[in-house]
Amino acid sequence: MSERLSPSDAGFLYTEDLTTPMHVGGVVVLQPSRADFDYTDIYDLIASRLFLVPRYRQKVRFIPGRIARPVWVDDEEFDLTYHVRRSALPRPGTDEQLAELVGRLISRPLDRSRPLWELYVVEGLSGGRVALINKTHHAMVDRVGAVDVAAAILDVSSHPKQLPEQVWLPAPSPSDIDLVVDALADITSRPAEVVDALRLTALDARTAASGVANTFSELFRIASRTIRPAPRSTLNVTVSGQRRFHGVHISLTEVKAIRKAHGGTVNDVILAIIAGALRSFLLSRGEPVIAGTTLRAMVPMSVRQPAAVDPAAETVSEAVPIITHLIDLPVSEPNPVMRLHQVSFAMASHHESGQGMDADSLMELGRFAPPTLHALGARVGSGLSRRLYNVLITNVPGPQIPLYAAGAPVIAMYPVASLAKGQALAISITSYNGGVFFGLTADRDGLPDIAELAQLLVESVDELFAIRGDLAGFAG
Repeated sequence: MSERLSPSDAGFLYTEDLTTPMHVGGVVVLQPSRADFDYTDIYDLIASRLFLVPRYRQKVRFIPGRIARPVWVDDEEFDLTYHVRRSALPRPGTDEQLAELVGRLISRPLDRSRPLWELYVVEGLSGGRVALINKTHHAMVDRVGAVDVAAAILDVSSHPKQLPEQVWLPAPSPSDIDLVVDALADITSRPAEVVDALRLTALDARTAASGVANTFSELFRIASRTIRPAPRSTLNVTVSGQRRFHGVHISLTEVKAIRKAHGGTVNDVILAIIAGALRSFLLSRGEPVIAGTTLRAMVPMSVRQPAAVDPAAETVSEAVPIITHLIDLPVSEPNPVMRLHQVSFAMASHHESGQGMDADSLMELGRFAPPTLHALGARVGSGLSRRLYNVLITNVPGPQIPLYAAGAPVIAMYPVASLAKGQALAISITSYNGGVFFGLTADRDGLPDIAELAQLLVESVDELFAIRGDLAGFAG
């Protein structure tokens, strides 16, 4: 019997449309020492490691009549060259050109007739650098962190781990009759499956609402206790489907120095930096920023540091538990240190009052909610999300040792988030090897001036730390 998608993963497929592609990804920048390092090195590495992520050879099959959730099946015509693609910038490619390429690539929905991932090997960058741009559908990613192909190819040594060759033989694809029979068996043993299927296939919330009155009651009870409507903001606009991307790199040492000088946690400092940048961004646009003005951030964060990396490990991967908070960023506060203190107080209040909702609980809401609430349960709200928050901010700590891909050192890694309906900006952050890397994903039409926000992040660090440090980044 084929593995059925979870309700939340199926929800990502059902709520996706051309203006809201549901994939996440990242940009890894390599600094090869060999002049002949190219696409083939990465392709061969992925080919040798793909058995570590068997889902990446599977595709989604929908059940005839949509009587149950879709299933994963092996792609009998799997073609690795389709998923690992070669690209290049005019030499010497600039960071701005790379960011523009990232924006265009993440704007394109993934092909649902094939496994839901792509990885682009981008050559031609200045200084001999090579970039890897990966896209993976939300349905492929476990809710608390799963190994993906980008992680599977990373090593802790410049000498790639040699793994035994694996022969892959796809399982025969089930017929439509097989899918229906399996679905009926699931429904017989778990009647709730048919309820999930009906709600997923509903085309709008009104169709599903008649059967989920109790669910809305429970959701309202949780929302009334933990969530107030988000402030109105130009960050909540109709999403065009086209994206812009920007990467910013700051020093983790500076962030820790700010924390030591002014208190709070590393997470608090990063949120305060973002709050300062958003304040300046709003003012530069001529938007009113008066006493009490805030922006609501949805902040899913890991609640513990990743385990130390074992040098003997074959690959680098770590799933960490996630807690989700809704934080009002104090963008009206002109004093950067006071902004940090206010953020620290708000975060401490969430921890002490239990107002934070863990990811598993949010996911469970997704099991029973109609399609317009599935993405809320998975932290990237759709439909109602514009009422709940203005900007998504994800912050996941990464390894503080050098990593390598096909022997080439990783010198930067920028996460790429997806945009939910009604959201024009998402900010993802990861720390790696002494740096903090911000990935800004923006609606191309809603925030055409995203480059300015990227620069303002750097200036916001300077506000909190009087001496400019080793700041770098790329923009587009």
